[in-house]
Amino acid sequence: MTAIRAALGRCALAVALALPLAATGQSLAPPPAAASDNGLSLRPAMGWSSWSFVRRWPTEAKMKAQADALIASGLHEKGYVYVNLDDFYQKCDANGFVVDQYGRWAVDEAKFPSGIKALADYIHSKGLKFGFYVTPGIAKNAVTRNTPIEGTSYRAKDIADTTRQEKNYNCKNMYYIDYSKPGSQEFVNSWARQFADWGVDYLKIDGVGSHDIPDVRAWDRALRATGRPINYALSNNLAIADAPTWRQLANSWRTQGDVECYCGPGANGSGFPLTNWSKITSRFTSAANWQQYAGPGGWNDLDSLQIGNGDQIGLTSDQRRSHMTLWAMAASPLLIGSDLTQLTATDRAILGNERLIAVNQDGIAARRVVNSGNQQVWLKRQANGDTVIALFNTGTTGNQTVAVTWAQAGISGPARITDLWSGQSTGVVNGSYSVTLRPGETRLIRATPGDGGPAPQRYEAETATYSAGSTVDSNHAGFSGTGFVNTANAVGAYVEWTVSAPSAGDTAVTLRYANGTAAGRPMDIAVNGTVVAAGRAFDSTGTWTGWRDVTLTVPLKAGTNTVRATATTADGAPNLDYLERS
Repeated sequence: MTAIRAALGRCALAVALALPLAATGQSLAPPPAAASDNGLSLRPAMGWSSWSFVRRWPTEAKMKAQADALIASGLHEKGYVYVNLDDFYQKCDANGFVVDQYGRWAVDEAKFPSGIKALADYIHSKGLKFGFYVTPGIAKNAVTRNTPIEGTSYRAKDIADTTRQEKNYNCKNMYYIDYSKPGSQEFVNSWARQFADWGVDYLKIDGVGSHDIPDVRAWDRALRATGRPINYALSNNLAIADAPTWRQLANSWRTQGDVECYCGPGANGSGFPLTNWSKITSRFTSAANWQQYAGPGGWNDLDSLQIGNGDQIGLTSDQRRSHMTLWAMAASPLLIGSDLTQLTATDRAILGNERLIAVNQDGIAARRVVNSGNQQVWLKRQANGDTVIALFNTGTTGNQTVAVTWAQAGISGPARITDLWSGQSTGVVNGSYSVTLRPGETRLIRATPGDGGPAPQRYEAETATYSAGSTVDSNHAGFSGTGFVNTANAVGAYVEWTVSAPSAGDTAVTLRYANGTAAGRPMDIAVNGTVVAAGRAFDSTGTWTGWRDVTLTVPLKAGTNTVRATATTADGAPNLDYLERS
């Protein structure tokens, strides 16, 4: 999370994270019911889920490979921490789920030879969290065998309603549980204890409908009783009429059916493409309808992020950025559905954009203020008074000029605009903001009230002068511009920027750097040939994707200046991304 912590300062999020939703000044009706008080998911969950890509063929090896890739990609440092095993890990026979001695689903040992606990332990060893899957009810095989309910004198037949079958997508043959019967809650408790013993950190209950509210309530009680913090997610296409109940009992709830198109060439529509644009654009309406129910502790889940494997996933790069933007604005959980072992550089940058993640993690679900044809505008007010605004062209042909007035946004006077995808300041705007967008394109901006004085000037390291042996690299995500400078590991290695100043005087400059080693990499900072900060500390950032800012005040003359950062140890300088003058 080092990179996210750094981003919070740049994105003015720290205050938002410390304040309740009401303090943000957003115009929202109060939620009709209190959020779950289990203390979990104060911000939307982030991670990866097996369903979209792995689909019906999960294995222990595949899950470990995805966990390894989440680490290798650096996305875990951005906050993506859950590795969630979805459906089809179970063992089935002709009568449905094979069960253990207490009537609970048996794991297919051919797919998971080491067992679920060993898999969870492996994922935990990586500093990640493990998610799991279940559906409501009790298996037909448990009832046929009349298995005992662990720790009680009751048996499966005592609690099963065999006149009704629950929805299940795999082995089917799940009976309803009659919660008026003694032993019913104890059966769910037994299952929850097993999951907790295995090390489950996130539980998705699938196939939930309004008729399953007794199950949802029973699982809420059971998960709390384990004493283990388990993020509680409901799926899918839940009824908005029962939104107050979902909010009271769970940490997230799916607002629509699956985002996957099931239109790939493999069995059951598996393989690429995983989705299509219409599946994404259908989420705009549900996000608007459900907006009032989201808040700390409970989130509207728009389903998995179909980003990671380039255009083959079924979306263009513009559409994937719009996909990420909507999920961020809606404060939806960010659970990647693609193959993490084959991430493209473009998609790694989309998923790892700290400014987008900060918008998602601010704890505010945006509201829609423009919905006209292919034009959409969404906005949310943050704790520091900034307004984050997303503009979309949802069409598949033709450019659209999309606009929002400051009256619609609740902004009085001028506002300084920052493009949150690029991080660039685009100047001061009065009255309204408009942009011409390609089909499927989005623009995400932060509007800061007032003219804010002169805009900061950014100077990328890759366009600066640097010492021999230095290279411009792009292999560590999260940088600005086209790359960063990796200097030679030597005393005297340097990067020098040519910086303009409108007038003479002391000026704040910020150097953005990453130092993935355990030791500091101090540098001398010289202005116009004179050292003004000797041995300035550039401490470890934990990883090479953990970018951090160091700000210092230096004397500049009016006009052109040189600012040089020079390594003072044999390890050389840290990786340098840019210099920014206030």
